Amino acid sequence: MARKISRRALLQGTVLGSSAMVLGAPSVFAQASEKVIRCGVVTSLSGDNRFGGNLTRRGYDLWAEEINKLGGIEIAGERYPVKMFYGDAQSRPASGADAAVRLIIQDKVDVLFGPYTSGVTLAVQPISAKYQVPMISGSAESPNVWLPKPAFNFGMIPAVDLTSGDSIKVLAESLGSKAKTAAVVGVDEPFSKETAEGFRNGVQKTNLELLRYELFPANADLTPVISKLKADNPDIVAVGGHESVFINFVNAAVSLDYRPKALIMHYGVTSAAFISQLGEKANGVLGVSVWTAGLPYRDDLFGTASDYSELSFARWGTHPDYTEAGCSASGLVLQDAARRLGKAPPWDQKTRVELAKAIADTDIETFYGPVAFAKDGDHFHNNIKPVPVVVQIKDGKVVPVAPSNASEGDLLYPMPGAT
Repeated sequence: MARKISRRALLQGTVLGSSAMVLGAPSVFAQASEKVIRCGVVTSLSGDNRFGGNLTRRGYDLWAEEINKLGGIEIAGERYPVKMFYGDAQSRPASGADAAVRLIIQDKVDVLFGPYTSGVTLAVQPISAKYQVPMISGSAESPNVWLPKPAFNFGMIPAVDLTSGDSIKVLAESLGSKAKTAAVVGVDEPFSKETAEGFRNGVQKTNLELLRYELFPANADLTPVISKLKADNPDIVAVGGHESVFINFVNAAVSLDYRPKALIMHYGVTSAAFISQLGEKANGVLGVSVWTAGLPYRDDLFGTASDYSELSFARWGTHPDYTEAGCSASGLVLQDAARRLGKAPPWDQKTRVELAKAIADTDIETFYGPVAFAKDGDHFHNNIKPVPVVVQIKDGKVVPVAPSNASEGDLLYPMPGAT
């Protein structure tokens, strides 16, 4: 891959513990001499976050399948196949940390691909640092992941405090004088709280009046929260959470005969589960994405953003969201860094440290968009290049509606059925 790459139903089943993509575990001696690149995936293949966890897995797997069709990653004129190993975080940070240790010690992976949730990522991050194994995180969005300035972890998706705040500004600019007030609510847990804080900060940078900011416990009864929003009647309601919370929020609002003029959420709106479980009730809901299939990006492995979307659909049966895309692009980062490193596998500890430094110097363009990791500040080693796009669910499809240069359809306001 060139230094600058040229423009151009859910995964079934779960995998427990740590296992390889291919049958037959090689002996320790064979592992030490194998001319393959061993990649460990730590993500939630079971538990509450299994839907998102399996999205991350299939993003990583699609890259592995495509690069192996070419013979593997090219290094100094030779190609080296990728072998994937899996550790199930079981939607629990402690289990994710244990899985990472098993992948590093038992499976002797050269690199880790990171978890679905930020909570698990924060638990795995010290393991990656302790054993000096680089980790490319295709999904984590909490700013708290990057505050410690992790030397061995690199994030593909801009932190949620950046994307949610920017999305509110984009939405407010698109609506102009139509919207004057907003309310922000969210779950009182790290990622969701940070999403809500980002929404709130975005509101405060616009001419919108913030009528309410409220955090509620996970698994809380949403009836009182929604009842207060109904009484406030803001023009825009923003919700911080994961897809299960969003689904519950919409269902609870419908049961209370409440439909805000604009309802914006973050990750989850673009997932197949959100649309399939809500059906027509999902119509008009707004979300935030850092990638869509219509963006003008391309690379030499996947082609255009649209090409990638069609490839993923053919492989998995649903079109990918930005999490899947970010995970597949994580592989592109690895192959670019390995090419520049120029050392054939297997990689010892010294070489893994050099690989981490090569990843830190990434500056490429992919079907997912530009990738370059911040070298200082509060978002250290986070890819802050992508620009958020506001999307809207229309008849079961995810349609970019703002900003204007990324729009593929009109922004519906008020949303259908607004009360």
